[in-house]
Amino acid sequence: MAIRDWPARERPREKLLEFGASALSDAELLAILIRSGRQGSNAVELARGILGQFGSLRPLLSADIATFCRHPGLTRTRYAELHAGLELARRHYETALRSGPGITCPTTTREFLIARLRDRPYEVFCCLYLDNHNRLIAFDELFRGSVSGASVHPREVVRQALARNAVGVIAAHNHPSGIAEPSQCDELVTRRLGEALALMDIRLLDHLIVGDGHCVSFA
Repeated sequence: MAIRDWPARERPREKLLEFGASALSDAELLAILIRSGRQGSNAVELARGILGQFGSLRPLLSADIATFCRHPGLTRTRYAELHAGLELARRHYETALRSGPGITCPTTTREFLIARLRDRPYEVFCCLYLDNHNRLIAFDELFRGSVSGASVHPREVVRQALARNAVGVIAAHNHPSGIAEPSQCDELVTRRLGEALALMDIRLLDHLIVGDGHCVSFA
């Protein structure tokens, strides 16, 4: 049955407008984004089939374009639309950090970094540069590595911090394995980075390691 023939309160868009997005299932939310089904199935049925094939939303949204498009009903256009929505969600977290009174809540910072880094298939080292009120000036992905590591150069972190007139830095990197346990190398990088920034009177406020849905803080 076509969605337009459903009772109004059961249609995903109408349901969202009346009850809010949290009232919808994953399949219903996905159906709104993909907008139409394919021959023999409406958008909700297609969305349920897609989630069944991938297992859940996370592997669907972290799949590369080739894997994504191998599944019936999934096209390059739909890949672009879903990832545009995902990037908007990430930027929403960043906007909250920029417009807020300052980064005083670790939870907000962790949510932002998890959204940015959790599903990367390679290691990324990034920095949040803060002003003297702990407000976000900029977020930079500075170094990109492999599955097992990324080379970090404290001199470049210091250069970027000075260029932005930052007085504080929060460093972060992900572990593609999903295990956020700090390594000896992580501890060494943290110490060297803190020492290099301190020479310029810039504080290293924290170094966060992003794993599978959680962070470990050196602070």
